[in-house]
Amino acid sequence: MPATDLSLLVKAAELAGDIACRYTGPEAKRWDKPGGAGPVTEADLAVNAMLEDMLPKARPGYGWLSEETEDSEARLSCERVFIIDPIDGTRSFAEGSRTWAHSFAVAEQGEVTAAVIYLPQRELMYTAAKGRGAACNGTPIHVSTDTELASAEVLAAKPNLQAHHWLNGTPPEFIRSYRPSLAYRLAKVADGRFGAMLTLRPSWEWDIAAGDLLIREAGGAITDRTASLLRFNNPHPRLNGVVAGNSTLHQALMARLDPDSPGIAGH
Repeated sequence: MPATDLSLLVKAAELAGDIACRYTGPEAKRWDKPGGAGPVTEADLAVNAMLEDMLPKARPGYGWLSEETEDSEARLSCERVFIIDPIDGTRSFAEGSRTWAHSFAVAEQGEVTAAVIYLPQRELMYTAAKGRGAACNGTPIHVSTDTELASAEVLAAKPNLQAHHWLNGTPPEFIRSYRPSLAYRLAKVADGRFGAMLTLRPSWEWDIAAGDLLIREAGGAITDRTASLLRFNNPHPRLNGVVAGNSTLHQALMARLDPDSPGIAGH
């Protein structure tokens, strides 16, 4: 990983925040994507346009994968690729909430090596680089030290607790919480505020890539719902769910999940 990849992503996130915050979420023009793929606003598109101009110019050999850019097979032949979610939590943005994030990553041969999750309206800049740890606003962060799943706070939407996802049909006991942005959920596990998170639906790489490195560099464990390590820049850029936390809570959740249960549509 070029040493400057992280600083490049930080600069891009700061510029993205400046652009997005010019819009008032509820007043921003909004469209629904085809096929029930969710909403997009003019702020998402403005941020994406800036990033698609800035980042490839800075790294001409890198591939490009973004939620708001039509995908191209060209990225598959690139050793390194940008994985970009211009605004993660678009529904929250459109509703006027502050809980949305910019989520940017660089992956090299399938492994994320630099990552930023930035919440400009909460003044939270999460950063990570391979082998250099994870931080929030420059202060090192670490996953929770909780060891008891029953008393741990776990970020998960209600559909994840449906009985058919769990062995013996009984979800484990834990304190359930929720945040609308997948990137933010991963960041809050990385900084130890929550013990773990899970989403059992197929998940786009751009929602997960930056958080994957944050979790790992903060001392945590992160896999898909079958306990397979996450790899990025796949031909179809979707992952088979995500389970993340400190190693103890991750193992406890994985021991209870039914790996053969079908995915879900909700978060």
